[in-house]
Amino acid sequence: MISIKFNRRSLLGTMLAACAAFAVPAYAEDKPTIKLGFIGPLSGGNAAQGLGAKNGFLLAIEQANEAGYPYQVEGVVLDDASDPQTGVSAALKLVNDPNVVAAIGHWNSPVALATTPVFSRFQMPMIVWGAISPKVTDQNLPEITRVTPTLLVENDPLADWAANDLGAKKIAVIGDTSDYGTANANAFEQYFTEDGGEVIAKDLLPVGTTDFRAVLTRIKADAPDAIYFGGVITEAGILRKQMIELGLDIPMFGISGFYDPDFIAIAGGAAEGTMVSYPASASNPILDKLMTDYAARGFEEPTSPYTKYAFDATNILLKNIRDVGIEDKSALAQAIRATEHDGALGKTTFDETGQTELPVVIDIKIVENGEWVTKGKGM
Repeated sequence: MISIKFNRRSLLGTMLAACAAFAVPAYAEDKPTIKLGFIGPLSGGNAAQGLGAKNGFLLAIEQANEAGYPYQVEGVVLDDASDPQTGVSAALKLVNDPNVVAAIGHWNSPVALATTPVFSRFQMPMIVWGAISPKVTDQNLPEITRVTPTLLVENDPLADWAANDLGAKKIAVIGDTSDYGTANANAFEQYFTEDGGEVIAKDLLPVGTTDFRAVLTRIKADAPDAIYFGGVITEAGILRKQMIELGLDIPMFGISGFYDPDFIAIAGGAAEGTMVSYPASASNPILDKLMTDYAARGFEEPTSPYTKYAFDATNILLKNIRDVGIEDKSALAQAIRATEHDGALGKTTFDETGQTELPVVIDIKIVENGEWVTKGKGM
């Protein structure tokens, strides 16, 4: 009798377990798993930009999975260390994984210019979330789109602001020899000259330069009203610090490439008064919710200026994968180009080269009391 009771209880337990199994929604067990890739600087001097963007990417994936997305999505996060060779290695890892459907990538333009041909060759859709060199989309590679404006779009209103609001008549331009730095220097010189200003010196130095004193000493003798810098965070901080050390206490400004707390950390007290342009993002309910959700998620790192760009780029991928599927990568890339996406950035559409058509108004950010604050609107 004891063995019979035990068997009945075992049978009952088995039946209850079976019922519980059937109670699990079918999609939870039947959904195929796909992967999306993220590449950005997660180490080195630009890591703050990449870490904030990475978290925007992961948040978008987590929210899709929680909302019953038709695929179970896994994020593959890779570090490019702001280095083109490292970026290409990361891109090759993604394109050679058959479960990776698409990717978003890169804060640095030289890295994006190195990897986009890889994604194109393997016909994997990739959305650029940060890099702003015009060359990235000028190539018109069908697989590549970009949610950030180009540096041309930023330099035009910044030059207007410098000539009219800042009141600068003579400006010295300093940049680096990368595609990003060279394009910035050339674009700003063109627009500032068109606005009636004069570029009295233009110096392009190698990426990684740590001593600007010889250039600054020569520039000081020319008595410019301001210095425009077309590079990124580390060099910008060193340049500003050496300007003040040499007594060249005039405005320094540039576009958003060095809008980062690390610039202030590197320049120290010399950072005070430095200005940058940054694409203004009008508040909207989706952006507000993103900031609330990000805080609630409890990421170790704070948001970066590129969190919202990576978040929207990921949601554009997710939207089109849901609509088009994963079998035809060419059709997926075409669908992404045809996207109209209402997101944290506003309404994103792309032109025939894959470049965002989102209108750009710039804010002017200035370092005051050791923090970046909004000074006012540009143009």
